[in-house]
Amino acid sequence: MDKPEPPSAWRMFRIMGEFATGFQTLNEIPKAIAIFGSARTKPDNPYYQAAVDIAGRAVGRGFPVITGGGPGIMQAGNKGAKEAKGISVGLAINLPMEQNSNPYINVEVKFHYFFVRKVMFLKHTAGVVVMPGGFGTLDELFEVLTLVQTHKIAPMPIVLYGRKFWTGMLDWVTQVMEDEGQRYISAGDQNLLTVVDTVDEAMAALAHVTNEVGRHDTFVL
Repeated sequence: MDKPEPPSAWRMFRIMGEFATGFQTLNEIPKAIAIFGSARTKPDNPYYQAAVDIAGRAVGRGFPVITGGGPGIMQAGNKGAKEAKGISVGLAINLPMEQNSNPYINVEVKFHYFFVRKVMFLKHTAGVVVMPGGFGTLDELFEVLTLVQTHKIAPMPIVLYGRKFWTGMLDWVTQVMEDEGQRYISAGDQNLLTVVDTVDEAMAALAHVTNEVGRHDTFVL
């Protein structure tokens, strides 16, 4: 069970505690590949197995794998990492619909605040693979995309897996957001995303990523 929210004056200490725990736990772990996607994806779904395979191959390249620690695609990512004998990180969030973390995690940090959890993801991530998902997955995608676009974090591969799922959104971005009559994003911003349909393509998009500890901070200060 999540702890009750403290009075406003004391909330800063809970926030500081979550940051301190996250930084301390993850500090010596090499840069990881983060896998985002739906908590509702079942093990018989092809996207689930793809996430397992991507995680296993990331471990084979020396990367830890970080997920949100829950079921679905998150479980698939952790499963692939653990079965490959790698570091399988779960950054779990306390939610009423997700009481338990998945059983494939060997490094876990639990959070109450989404924004603290997002910092931990990006601080320790060298590349992102985004599988199909819902509002939470889109939130994670656009958080990373915005920070890369605005140069608040170092550039990293942002890989969208499943062309059929993502095509409608990308068409809308091109036809509406990037339209020359009323441009809401810069021309070429879509190039920050790589769309793939296979595990081989996903790994190719991550080919030049390094996992070296301390190579640089993800956040640009």
